[in-house]
Amino acid sequence: MPIPLVHSIASWFLKKRIHQMELFLKYPNEVQHELLHQLIEKAKDTEVGKKYGFHEIKDYEQFAQRLPICSYEDVQPFIERSRKGESNILWPTPIKWFAQSSGTTNARSKYIPVSSESLEDCHYAASKDLLCMYLNNNENSQLFSGKGLRLGGSKELYENNGTVYGDLSAILIDNMPFWAELSSTPSSDISLMSDWEIKMQAIVNETIQTNVTSLAGVPSWMLVLLNNVLETTGKESLFDVWPNLEVYFHGGVSFEPYIDQYKQLLPKSSFKYYEIYNASEGFFAIQDQNDSKDLLLMLDYGIFYEFIPMDTYGTPSQKIIPLADVEVDKNYAVVITTNAGLWRYKIGDTVRFTSINPYRIRVSGRTKHHINVFGEELIIENADVALGIAAKETHSEIKDYTAAPIFMKGKEKGAHEWVIEFKSPPKNIEDFNNKLDNALRAVNSDYDAKRFNNTTLNAPVIHSARQHLFYDWLKENNKLGGQHKIPRLSNKRDFLDELLTLNR
Repeated sequence: MPIPLVHSIASWFLKKRIHQMELFLKYPNEVQHELLHQLIEKAKDTEVGKKYGFHEIKDYEQFAQRLPICSYEDVQPFIERSRKGESNILWPTPIKWFAQSSGTTNARSKYIPVSSESLEDCHYAASKDLLCMYLNNNENSQLFSGKGLRLGGSKELYENNGTVYGDLSAILIDNMPFWAELSSTPSSDISLMSDWEIKMQAIVNETIQTNVTSLAGVPSWMLVLLNNVLETTGKESLFDVWPNLEVYFHGGVSFEPYIDQYKQLLPKSSFKYYEIYNASEGFFAIQDQNDSKDLLLMLDYGIFYEFIPMDTYGTPSQKIIPLADVEVDKNYAVVITTNAGLWRYKIGDTVRFTSINPYRIRVSGRTKHHINVFGEELIIENADVALGIAAKETHSEIKDYTAAPIFMKGKEKGAHEWVIEFKSPPKNIEDFNNKLDNALRAVNSDYDAKRFNNTTLNAPVIHSARQHLFYDWLKENNKLGGQHKIPRLSNKRDFLDELLTLNR
């Protein structure tokens, strides 16, 4: 298809979609409540609908009174029955696909239901919206003059009792619309390879011969791929390989620790970075402005949102609020109700609103991935910012990290222990330690209070990891690729102690 025609079609779709988005931008809470009504109406004759009397629910207040907040463990029995072929349990249309969750290092997998509605009206709709927003903000883009290099964690799909499970990216590739297949590289055959290291080289070999105009994938694994591209080609810059490369669409992990390394690989001030926020459970938010860290919460993808303020999360006074009641700069756990049959489901992420007109967010961490053993409430967002400051001040670069508490023993005070893998280490690790400690105190008042005069916390303890330590841990645990990662922060020492053992 000629490039001008592609751009004309994209522009037509863009204008059509912009009008639709204006509706939820202007009437966000009305759109959300209408969506909730539609979800309840559609699922009223399901097993869950009958259990909670969906026929009688007229508004959000009744919905919130009748249905409890749930975690995966709560819905797992229903999901397992669905995986065995039973229908009309959580959602009225048949659930054929189950995304095997890969976002944590837990040995036990989660199987998230993926309906035909969530595929079309959420995941694929979001992919189109992402392109629309980018093109709307960059009228001179030549995005469709080449292909998008997508890097998923996809492995082969497995069939079980007539249902199929596997990595979400594999499900998306297997059901990919023709327009997405034509505009993407590598081929589906390579994308679905199960051996990550063999697949990585196969992607390099295919894509270096392709006119790549965009990149899409998780920052940590994309960085590995891009370095392999330069090593294979012997080029100094990725623009020597792909001269028309103009944007990187990223998500899955915080981009903060990686941005400087990307700027070295992509040394053009005009190069764009666009962030997305998605998961196996759905596609939630998209960066809608150039050079911004804020993501627009998408309100018409078949997902109804609720939030739990983190200052009450998990306590007897925990409260759950709808979108209309959120406040700027407060940390919230995300609760979703979806068009795949998840009802008031805690996805485990935390977000912070940067704007409520329109509703824009930043992902601040995970409900389980923080350190709060001593009341310090250290979240991933704090750690990323503080590490960035310490690295800049010591002229070092960080590849990966994790941290956990040193628990109090007798009269000994606690502390935080870090394992950090540097790309370029600081000249003096103690200097880095001091600067990290000071930066953490600056960005987190609770941490600062516990560190004041070593009241509760002693200074951090930092271990400089050998090269490829985190990669080796993931490989040893069969977790290479995709969105697999070691938690950045943990209240337990399991991951940290395993890394320290492997670091010897």
